[in-house]
Amino acid sequence: MFWTDTPDAPKPAPPIRGRHTADLVIVGGGFTGLWASIVAAERDPGRTVAVLEAEVTGFGASSRNGGFLEASLTHGLGNGLSHWPSEMETLLRFGDQNFREIVEFVADNKLEVGLEETGMIHVATQDWHNDEIIGFKEAMDSFGLPSQLLGATEMRAEVNSPTYVGGLRDPEGSAIIDPGRMVWALRSYAEARGVVVHDHSPVVGISRVGTQLDVQTPNGSVASDKVIVATNAFTRPVKKMRRYIVPVYDYVLMTEPLSDVQMESIGWDGRQGLADVSNQFHYYRLTQDNRILWGGYDAIYRYGSAIGTQYDQAGNTHHKLAGHFFDTFPQLEGLKFSHRWAGPIGTTSRFTAAWGTSFDGDLAWVGGYTGLGVCASRFGATVALDLVDGVESARTELGMVRKRPLPWPPEPLRFAGIELTRRSLAKADAKGGKRGPWLGLLDRFGIGFDS
Repeated sequence: MFWTDTPDAPKPAPPIRGRHTADLVIVGGGFTGLWASIVAAERDPGRTVAVLEAEVTGFGASSRNGGFLEASLTHGLGNGLSHWPSEMETLLRFGDQNFREIVEFVADNKLEVGLEETGMIHVATQDWHNDEIIGFKEAMDSFGLPSQLLGATEMRAEVNSPTYVGGLRDPEGSAIIDPGRMVWALRSYAEARGVVVHDHSPVVGISRVGTQLDVQTPNGSVASDKVIVATNAFTRPVKKMRRYIVPVYDYVLMTEPLSDVQMESIGWDGRQGLADVSNQFHYYRLTQDNRILWGGYDAIYRYGSAIGTQYDQAGNTHHKLAGHFFDTFPQLEGLKFSHRWAGPIGTTSRFTAAWGTSFDGDLAWVGGYTGLGVCASRFGATVALDLVDGVESARTELGMVRKRPLPWPPEPLRFAGIELTRRSLAKADAKGGKRGPWLGLLDRFGIGFDS
């Protein structure tokens, strides 16, 4: 993976061995787990906090993503309105506050994580996309959110691609970041405040022992008053999570650095994050050394919610992505890709995070950010901490928190339903966005499948 392929990557934290105690154990050393440990330590500096990570800190989606820091907690305004229209003002406020606090956290602590507040452009590559974009703008206007429609000429002046027929500039609440360095910075910040991190410490069981929860790994355990499970797509520690969160594989390419001539040929002086408007969409951005990260399109679910490194380079998806890249930027023909990778995204049937509790509220879990967890994970962690601490807050009163999404059906219905949805989405893209009867049925029940 590009983000962690660097000689200055920190050494893994030592695995846990023997029996230990802590006031709070956090299972999962990604963005959610690290933010939960930081917020917990800052709320109560005397609290002992241990983070148990199965692989190395940031191993999962936290270091495999595109590095888009987006304020939305609801996977976009349209999705939020379809589920929680009466709460949308509040959800927008929480999302903006969460985004701004992350940006300020990075600035105040002088973290070198490549954060650039670039804004976002939603790109139309087919005429029907412009109708979708107009709908996006109308929804944004209704909440007083700034945006700007771009015609084909204006869009190509921003970034030069012959495929562009329009766009929508979303100038606020979006940034790009180096997610690998962000993970490492959060770990360092947490450890400086007394949080103990253990890598290579997979949790194999959690049980009640007296008044405490016993969190077991193959070589050690921690007795704790409270536990937060922040494993996202890796749902093994809590069976209940498996009903609501499924792992969907997303595939990514990274180019070699572009030359000055190549950069001039595509423009992109504003360095905005970009994503097209198709159901099977691409997302892309520049890195600090002017590489292009190019990902998305296929969202692949494996039967039985299977996860494993054998899927990281499986199939022809990377080759398909490369073809789409040069369709978009034919002037870059001959540019090589230096890295390719994949990883599971945790998604729910409503595309947003879900929360739950076990052991009479002494354990809380959260996951299912559906590709927007770089920013939303901090909010998710804070809510999970509220839940185990017994804090009644405006956050815990949200319908998004109190009501879980519809559970995914068991196999083989789960696989069959997701495959039917994937094919229906591809068909809708080929038919000018017409969603067809199956997608229409899902829309009626507020459920779906996305990446």
